[in-house]
Amino acid sequence: MMDLGKTLILLGAVIIAAGMVFLLLGRVPWIGRLPGDIVIRRDDFVFVFPLTSCLLVSALLSLVLYLLRR
Repeated sequence: MMDLGKTLILLGAVIIAAGMVFLLLGRVPWIGRLPGDIVIRRDDFVFVFPLTSCLLVSALLSLVLYLLRR
């Protein structure tokens, strides 16, 4: 039972951290507006696929996790 409690606390901390990241990402003006991000605008429809932004965030996250693992 002790391991389950620690796991739930860790999961809660991860969810809180993810929520804070999402709140802060709204303030970063270049997320979703990099060259390579796909934006399709029609009359009553906007489709945004931030391809380059996702690749950049993935590379940064991979680098951070790699450095933490060392």
